[in-house]
Amino acid sequence: MTAKHPSHAPQQKRMERMPSVLGRVQLSESEVRRRIKAGRFPKPVKLGPRAIGFVSAEIDAWLDSLTHGGAV
Repeated sequence: MTAKHPSHAPQQKRMERMPSVLGRVQLSESEVRRRIKAGRFPKPVKLGPRAIGFVSAEIDAWLDSLTHGGAV
């Protein structure tokens, strides 16, 4: 008897800290923060009292939107 695995297994969410995100998107931190405030960049998730992170899949989707005619 073989176990069936769904073809669309849920992807594990991965968090990225700001330095990693800045390296991927090639924007300054102040520009990223401006775009977050304007609603044009994925919002960070609070990880602790002084720590934020970004959902990696949301950053991927934002980058994809740039290459598919999305708003910057």
